[in-house]
Amino acid sequence: MATNKDELLHDFPPLLRAYRDGRIERLMGLDFVPPSVDPATRVQSKDVEIAPEVNLSARIFLPANADPSKKVPLLLYFHGGGFIVESAFSPLYHKHLNVLVAEANVVAVSVNYRLAPEHPLPIAFEDSWLSLKWVASQSTDAGHEKWIRDYADLNRVYLGGDSAGGTIAHNIAMRVGSEQLNGINLRGIFLNCPFFWGGNPILNEEKDLIFARSFAAKLLLYACPSISDCDEHWINPAKDKKLASLGCGKVLVYVAEKDALKDRGWYYKDSLTESGWNGDVEVVEVKEEGHVFSVLCPGGENGLAMLKKVASFINK
Repeated sequence: MATNKDELLHDFPPLLRAYRDGRIERLMGLDFVPPSVDPATRVQSKDVEIAPEVNLSARIFLPANADPSKKVPLLLYFHGGGFIVESAFSPLYHKHLNVLVAEANVVAVSVNYRLAPEHPLPIAFEDSWLSLKWVASQSTDAGHEKWIRDYADLNRVYLGGDSAGGTIAHNIAMRVGSEQLNGINLRGIFLNCPFFWGGNPILNEEKDLIFARSFAAKLLLYACPSISDCDEHWINPAKDKKLASLGCGKVLVYVAEKDALKDRGWYYKDSLTESGWNGDVEVVEVKEEGHVFSVLCPGGENGLAMLKKVASFINK
């Protein structure tokens, strides 16, 4: 017979369980793989500390045949996981970044932001902003990270992320638009099945996504106990009166036909266009695929096609 301490308070399959006694049982994203030279892509990686005082770190990826005389764009990447699971060091994201860096020929910094519930939102956003400021600091004489200083063109910086990481990328781009950040030029953002939501259903959500709506609302409250409702601007950009100040000139959004978040990606495009933002936004919908398919299977036909599109988006 289960004791009170074993009582399940929160259950977010397949991500996490939380118990009455305070235990957090993460169900995925726990494995760690060390940085390496990837045998398939020859992409190198190493780990760096960004802010040791808050245990904020990242994994940097350097493409094969990197040449200081031919600097390449820099991609600051934010992993998914509903704000509560996964890391920049998991096998899933290590592999994904190796393939992405090889295809796009970029220097990538994959941010290991702190997770809720131990570190509730907006801590993930603050960690991610601090990471972008750290990248920008490498443009000065005080910059000490050789891979960024020698190989990355900080005049061509991009943000990217999948699911919750896409939400982070959008919000960091919004902050770039409202705050001056010297040392970088943010060209664009790439959002892969971004986790946007809202208090009222849109399109097919009301009739087809009753469970998904309940799950999303509970997850957001768990990750951000201070949230007032699902229409706060950070999770529902359509409600952001400052959306036109998005701090980049182009946006690429990928959505998947079988993903419960698909309609939100299209709604994001409409909201950006109607806000008066002076940039270019494109949404690509992939048939017969589910949420973050390219992360789960980067070597699949649709995953490879998406990575080629992202590479073109960054290097165009």
